Amino acid sequence: MTATIHSLIVANRGEIACRIFRTCRALGIATVAVYSDADADALHVREADTAVRLPGSAPSDTYLRGDLVVAAALAAGADAVHPGYGFLSENAGFAAAVRDAGLVWVGPPVRAIELMASKTRAKELMAAAGVPLLAPVDPAEARAEDLPLLLKAAAGGGGRGMRIVRELVDLESELTAAAAEARSAFGDGEVFAEPYVERGRHVEVQIMADGHDGVWALGTRDCSLQRRHQKVIEEAPAPGLDDGLRDRLHAAAVAAARAVGYRGAGTVEFLVTDDGRPYFLEMNTRLQVEHPVTEAVFGLDLVALQLRTAEGEPLPSAAPPHPAGHAVEARLYAEDPARDWQPQTGALLSLDVPEEPGVRLDTGYTGGDTIGVHYDPMIAKVIAHAPTRTEAVRLLARTLERARVHGPVTNRDLLVRSLRHPDFTAARLDTGFYERHLKALTPAPEEAAVRLAATAAALAEAARNTTATAGVTRFGAWRNLPSQPRRRRYRSEPDGSEHEITYRTTRDGFAVPTEGVRVVSASPGRVTLETGGVTRHFDVHGHGDRRYVDTATGSYAFTALPRFTDPAVRTEPGSLLAPMPGTVVRLAEGLAAGSAVAAGQPLIWLEAMKMEHRVLAPATGTLTALHAAPGLQVEVGALLAVVTDDASAPVEETA
Repeated sequence: MTATIHSLIVANRGEIACRIFRTCRALGIATVAVYSDADADALHVREADTAVRLPGSAPSDTYLRGDLVVAAALAAGADAVHPGYGFLSENAGFAAAVRDAGLVWVGPPVRAIELMASKTRAKELMAAAGVPLLAPVDPAEARAEDLPLLLKAAAGGGGRGMRIVRELVDLESELTAAAAEARSAFGDGEVFAEPYVERGRHVEVQIMADGHDGVWALGTRDCSLQRRHQKVIEEAPAPGLDDGLRDRLHAAAVAAARAVGYRGAGTVEFLVTDDGRPYFLEMNTRLQVEHPVTEAVFGLDLVALQLRTAEGEPLPSAAPPHPAGHAVEARLYAEDPARDWQPQTGALLSLDVPEEPGVRLDTGYTGGDTIGVHYDPMIAKVIAHAPTRTEAVRLLARTLERARVHGPVTNRDLLVRSLRHPDFTAARLDTGFYERHLKALTPAPEEAAVRLAATAAALAEAARNTTATAGVTRFGAWRNLPSQPRRRRYRSEPDGSEHEITYRTTRDGFAVPTEGVRVVSASPGRVTLETGGVTRHFDVHGHGDRRYVDTATGSYAFTALPRFTDPAVRTEPGSLLAPMPGTVVRLAEGLAAGSAVAAGQPLIWLEAMKMEHRVLAPATGTLTALHAAPGLQVEVGALLAVVTDDASAPVEETA
């Protein structure tokens, strides 16, 4: 059956919708976006030819409503639906509804999705096809020798519903938590357990299949660097695999595709042990976030191939093109890795990634957009392609280092340090990388460097306040003139350290009393300082009371403080504050004002950006106030509860 696609609706949002639209424009296909109220002004809506509103903001009311998406496609006159990834992309019922509505489904057959939708059923199918598997473990019969275990949601991916269990005493509670998270994310609380392989590698094979018995295995990808079981850095080809292992993975992936009569783009994921044994993990019946690295190495547009196979065309040749070079992708998240990967929200004031040969940027944001609480905190994907792995890694690290990202805290510095870590550069990769190295990769900033950046912020602000005719002022050596010193105070973000900067206005401009620091030039946007005989440039941007200072080797954010410390309202000792904006999803069983709690005990669960976060008791004592309740939406810093170690303290009555 053949069909020509003239207008395509993407049942998704953000960077994947923008990326699919890019291919559609190149192929002459009109584009339709769907959007929630929270995404009314999102980039994917602005880039689409037509857009249809899905009332509400929560995914369950919008992007997970297949009936609304189908209705939107019909209303907009689209003749095809691309699901992207996440949300309904692996939902067989949605795929069937699209087909039943007379629309072209840009995805695999409904039956293939059904067979692979449950990881438990998929494993049974793969075993019959001869694909190696990890033996499942029945949680009800788990013993100490079975530990550690990995709990996984049967109906989902992306790390949701995953838990590592290292103690039998924790198994029941972790099963409950994993099931709750899976139910919230996928509408299905089924969870299964399998052995957790320490220091295993996450290696996957991209496949592309047509409706004419053609199947391509498009090389391997390594996706071992993960946080919370979600990928952070991916690369193609997976380094360090011998030809025999690579051939086995390709053959297993093709066997998996043929076993379910696959068509379109898909990914077969494997766990490779440290002694080189591969085990089937799952098959993702959709495009993957990390597909650009495969596109770069093979010189292909996988979305274009998806569209053509959906139209009934065969793959261009019996065998895929030959790969060339190496590609590495880093996911730029609005999150704070040093604070348990807490997602961040707020205005993305600027997003500027250098345009260099071999560098690609996929994003759903531009400067001025807002990162909200409802969806994944990924801002962008930055991809570098070069002839060798060493060159690709170096190019990506330097590109990220030079990027200007102002607004919420991001993982940009972590990405740069990860790419330059000795284990990564030597391709010693496994899924425990961040568990071992996170502390070293998130060091406290060097005091001298932060203070120098704060000095640049102060001088730029002083230059801004001078007469407009001053322009860019150049200075000679610092001269100790008897002018009154000026002071400015800044708080470094997000660590909270405070810095008081002193400078003087001289006959030629400004000078600072810091030994070894000479002011070379200053303007409202750029300050040049000489330190230790080395000249350094500082680009300074102000947004409200925030100051962003970008240098060749790092970026700094400051909040300008009043000259004198204002007396602030003190938070009551033992207060539990919301670490990020989100929704209270549950409380500890029986929790109420007057409850006795133990230090470190999980009391309140918040959900933000598809992740659950536990709020722990700060001390052993009594819960003297409880302001949180399931369903309550809170802003960052909101008072959730108060714990005091004084059991005789009065209990606050709450409504």
